[in-house]
Formats: sequence, C-alpha cells, structure tokens
Amino acid sequence: MSKKYDFAKRQDWLGLLAVAPQAEVSDGLDRLGLSPAFTWLRKPQIGSVMVRGRQGGTGAPFNLGEMTVTRASLTLEDGRVGHGYVQGRALQKAEHCALIDALMQGEEATRIADQILEPIAKSLAAQKAETAGKAAQTKVDFFTMARGED
Repeated sequence: MSKKYDFAKRQDWLGLLAVAPQAEVSDGLDRLGLSPAFTWLRKPQIGSVMVRGRQGGTGAPFNLGEMTVTRASLTLEDGRVGHGYVQGRALQKAEHCALIDALMQGEEATRIADQILEPIAKSLAAQKAETAGKAAQTKVDFFTMARGED
C-alpha cells in the first residue's frame, strides 16, 4: 500500500521532496519553466544533525549517530518563504526544494502538485512496491508440525 499524499499539507510535500531523487525535482521545475526571482534567507548550507532512536520505538531515546544534511531558505518577490532540508550534500536539491515549497504556497500549487509532486510520489511508490516484491520472494514461513505423541 502506498502512502497517500495530501498536498494541501506542507509537511507532506516537504517530506516527499526530501526523499525524492534530485533529478526528478530538478526536471520537474525545468518542465514547468518555473524560475521566479527570489532572495536568499539562508543560502544552501551543508551541516549535520544528530539522529536519535528508541529501542522498540518506545524505549528511552539514544543518539544513533550523525547525518549530513543540506538546508536552504529563500523568499519570493511576493513574500512567500520556502525551506528545503535534504539528506546529504545536495546544494542544488535543497535550493529547488525551497523554491517548490515557496511556490506551493501560492496559485501555482495545483499545477506543481499535478506535474511535479504526483509523478514523484508515483515513482517512489513503484520503487517501494518493487523492493517489497523482491523481499517477498525471499520470505520463509516457519511452522511447527504436530508429532502425534499426545
């Protein structure tokens, strides 16, 4: 079952953009010909964040390790602000994610959702289904047979 995105919720489109391949994000912007003027609030920066975990999902939190991230923030001429946070050292992807985030807050939202976000969501769902199918082929079912000694 694939996750259904509600592109009316900012966290859904930001989450999708964060995990999308850089080429799909960049190609989507190029296809639509969207390149509005903007000013940087924070130019793309590479840094690290501490990843925390919980044993069993409910135990006490512990520091799992650090992860490299790239972040960017910009503002469009009309005042809309966009942010992009992505895993790894991807300056251009962070910029494009911030640009899409800002554009999604305006009248271009439906067009961007239909022509950029939906194809990315479908592509990621197909990849996930393919991976799940490959994993299912290696599944081993263990069972216990009654020995009849009762």
